Amino acid sequence: MVRKSDRRTRFVVAFAALRRSRTVVAVLLVAGTLAACAPPRPVSGFLAPVATQVQGATEHTLFVATTRQRDATPGTLFNGERSPTLSFAELTVSVPPTHVPGAVEFARAAPGDPNTEFVARSAEILDGDRAFLQALNAQLAQRPKGKRDIFLFIHGFNTLFAEAAYTQAQVVHDSATVSVPVVFTWASRGDPFQYVYDNNSATVARDNLVHTLKLLLASNAEKINILAHSMGNWATVEAFRQLKLTNGVKDKSKIGVILLAAPDLDFDVFKSQLRSFGKINHPFYVILSRDDKALGISSFIAGGQTRVGNATNAAELTALGATVIDLSDVQANDPVNHGKFMELATIGPQLRSVLATGVKAGRGPGAAAVATNSLVTLLGAPVKIIGAVAQ
Repeated sequence: MVRKSDRRTRFVVAFAALRRSRTVVAVLLVAGTLAACAPPRPVSGFLAPVATQVQGATEHTLFVATTRQRDATPGTLFNGERSPTLSFAELTVSVPPTHVPGAVEFARAAPGDPNTEFVARSAEILDGDRAFLQALNAQLAQRPKGKRDIFLFIHGFNTLFAEAAYTQAQVVHDSATVSVPVVFTWASRGDPFQYVYDNNSATVARDNLVHTLKLLLASNAEKINILAHSMGNWATVEAFRQLKLTNGVKDKSKIGVILLAAPDLDFDVFKSQLRSFGKINHPFYVILSRDDKALGISSFIAGGQTRVGNATNAAELTALGATVIDLSDVQANDPVNHGKFMELATIGPQLRSVLATGVKAGRGPGAAAVATNSLVTLLGAPVKIIGAVAQ
């Protein structure tokens, strides 16, 4: 015979489970609705080279290091499945003359219209480390001394291969940087319902990201500047932690600015990772936004744990040596406010000036620090920049 207290306990547990399941369903419905409202995505064939050269279009050569599986479909190169080996490619991307800063004009149908859409002008697989370094150094040699930098981008969750490449081209174009762009693209399936798969793929990619960073450090580059977005921050911070623990960076002077945009990272895990780095000797920025809906969903999936990219307590980050760029009041181009870093590229020189003169970076984890704030107007909205000055 089941006692009333036992029945009551079972009822409470069942009711709580039902509430949780409804919440999960609600989250999935939101993700599905956002996916349904989005324009067609460049799944297959969108990197087929377009022969037509359009007047007013701008071409950018970028390099790819990827843990994705090769795809035999013409114009696709790589898909969202994992490969046990690291592959390399060289792409030339054409940005249309009608480009709107802060956006990527993805093609509606493959391979795209170069008059109004991002297209590939060339795409070549590079055969291993040596071929990758040789092609990279050839591009660096075309820059004058003092300008031979690399700009490495590590994308986030729910990103197709072509999306990663075209987003890097957009950021490079809008920021008017002369750095050689490199994109490290891990095996995301580009599906909002594949969060766990993507998270595991980013974890699997850590060792190959370490290898890629070592190749970049071995190149003729003078500086390597890094931008990681969303879940890509997990692989990035873990890779740097591994490099630190194994003493894998011989020439630290080559590491330039590190920008962590909308980090999809558990706050406590992130603090633990950074403490293992010790003293940070290079500029280190966290770009966050409290209205990031994608990170709100991620926080729910993670049991309500705060994500770094929508954290409300910047002082904890500055105490670790970071400078915080708060974009909460900036209007985003995407409906979930997760891609605001793309708009930042349009005011790159202005932002660099503000960061250089407005806030001094902290001196690393463990230092007593006091927050110093700068409130500036960028992208037509107030942007709070919070740094830490060691006492």
